[in-house]
Amino acid sequence: MPILFLIVVVDLIGFGIIIPLLPFYAEFFYADPATVGLIMATYSLTQFLAAPYWGQLSDRIGRRPVLLVSLAGSAVAYFWLGFADELWVLFAARALGGLMAGNISAAFAYVADVTTPKNRAKGMGMIGAAFGLGFIIGPAVGGILAGPDPINADYKSPAFAAAGLSMMALALGFIFLKESLSREIRDRLKARTNKVRLAQFRRSLHFPNLSFLILMSFLATVAFAGLEATFAMWSRRQFGWGPEQNGYLFAYVGILGAFIQGGLVGRLVKRFGETSLIIQGAGALCVGVLLIPFAETLPVLIIAMTVAGYGFSIISPALNSAISLRVDEENQGMVMGVTRSATTLARVAGPVLAGLLFASMGKDWPYYAGAASMAIVMVLVWLRRAELSDNIQRAANDGNEP
Repeated sequence: MPILFLIVVVDLIGFGIIIPLLPFYAEFFYADPATVGLIMATYSLTQFLAAPYWGQLSDRIGRRPVLLVSLAGSAVAYFWLGFADELWVLFAARALGGLMAGNISAAFAYVADVTTPKNRAKGMGMIGAAFGLGFIIGPAVGGILAGPDPINADYKSPAFAAAGLSMMALALGFIFLKESLSREIRDRLKARTNKVRLAQFRRSLHFPNLSFLILMSFLATVAFAGLEATFAMWSRRQFGWGPEQNGYLFAYVGILGAFIQGGLVGRLVKRFGETSLIIQGAGALCVGVLLIPFAETLPVLIIAMTVAGYGFSIISPALNSAISLRVDEENQGMVMGVTRSATTLARVAGPVLAGLLFASMGKDWPYYAGAASMAIVMVLVWLRRAELSDNIQRAANDGNEP
């Protein structure tokens, strides 16, 4: 786990470098808000297409090879992004990056391999903390390298820095990372035909409330992805900010996420349970996103982002833990890959919808829509709270067998 944590942190620092940069990079090539949303969604669209195959491949050949190949591909995509001279190159480089993003689903499956049902949420929280650390260092570095001026920003240096970090993560994985999936399980999985695997996956979706939880994860990610995709454009119009200021704010959200997911989630799950945390996270994300349009000063904006960041940092690992507890060890890679596909599809829908709302109805409407979707999640989970809690408890008691 420690070496996996380090690899994911290093890789996601590179990913985080791009976050405050990409909307300005697109607007540099005269993209309108709707087109910016499409560019932000491109990475997630190709990741959505590729993630199930990476998950299945990690079941067959192991988690380590998938992690290494995808890290190498990510480095190539970042280098290409750094050489972009037209808008279509941004689309193409982000598409390649998404196709090679199998490292995340493999990392979640790795955690499922090496944890027990009882400490699964803590393990998922550690990967969430790696995300948080990536978003602490990455956006700040990306913002500093790009500069505070949205018109004359340096767009190449952050992309090349991200490529270098992916290469560093690749070297760490090649030297230190051990395989987590036993040869016995891999051999059994290799013997399965695709038809049998598909039938088994369909049966797994009938595990109690699995499809429902995947849907809730989709809706939560739609709201947060819409925020990520449009916030740089919103802050430029609201406060006149450039990449550097956005980088610092995203770094703050990353600090918050690392603290919550790295040290707090495990204790909160023990005290309240996954279901209560899902409801709590949905409510906080709803309130935080709704506050953003009313932020006319920096203190109010920080409060809004704090509440929203807390909500997403709680709901994401709680949902991942609840989902993984319903699946046996031989289907962890596949189901986590499909779950990752659902959330990456949400990262397609979120930026596209947010960009369209931004362009057609105004800069505040993506946040109104995001708050509404989280209110729906909170109500739906609250209505099924007793059933969900009972399912999770029985899954944990039965050793991950729903």
